[in-house]
Amino acid sequence: MEAIAMTSPAVEREEQPTEQILKWAAKRFSPRVAMATGFGLEGCVLIHMIAQAKLPVQVFTLDTGLFFEETYELWRRLESRYDIEIRGVKPSLSLAEQSANHGKSLWETQPNLCCKLRKVDPLRAHKAKYDAWITAIRRDQTPERAVAKVVEYDEKFDLFKVNPLLRWTARDIQKFIDTHDIPYNALHDQGYPSIGCAPCTSRVAAGEDPRAGRWRGIGKTECGLHGRFTTEEPTEPRQDKSVRESLDDAC
Repeated sequence: MEAIAMTSPAVEREEQPTEQILKWAAKRFSPRVAMATGFGLEGCVLIHMIAQAKLPVQVFTLDTGLFFEETYELWRRLESRYDIEIRGVKPSLSLAEQSANHGKSLWETQPNLCCKLRKVDPLRAHKAKYDAWITAIRRDQTPERAVAKVVEYDEKFDLFKVNPLLRWTARDIQKFIDTHDIPYNALHDQGYPSIGCAPCTSRVAAGEDPRAGRWRGIGKTECGLHGRFTTEEPTEPRQDKSVRESLDDAC
């Protein structure tokens, strides 16, 4: 399998500032482009940039129904601060229906299935509205994300994926948050560097990996949106000829 040519616009975008990548994505894919946020620090940075530049990018979150109350509060604060709507995309099953169909507390017995039902499947259904989605992932977060590209074709969801913050570090994110006084989840100041659903997120001790509190004790680092459900060694995304050509055309 050939790699994307180094002259590809997708490769050139690797060196562009985040704001420029966002403006390009908004122009290239408008009106069928959206940003998905889980309300982490990185997502708050992108929401700030999108709102400040008044970019025509819709913002949504996969509302599992299991967020911390602090996360729901941040959702309201961001909408108020930036005068935007952050749409909540809900699973097809309520928590009660999920319990009836699959057993109580599915996140404890089959966490991958729970993530699939409450995150992956809702995104797969919602993505029909878009040609591209913008994410807030960074390469240094997990092995699966380490091989991501700034612009890539997402075969799992059959649309383009734009990752403007890949080259940022946690220090970069925090500095930007502080400089621009951006609202963020209060739990970050209470030992939760990475925040997901309440039943599957715990505090992180000093010296632990920032994502150690996610699905603690079961060797799971991804919900399935940005990689596999497990911590298997990542492989390069498949880029066959048709995908390479469509990617170059999109850029």
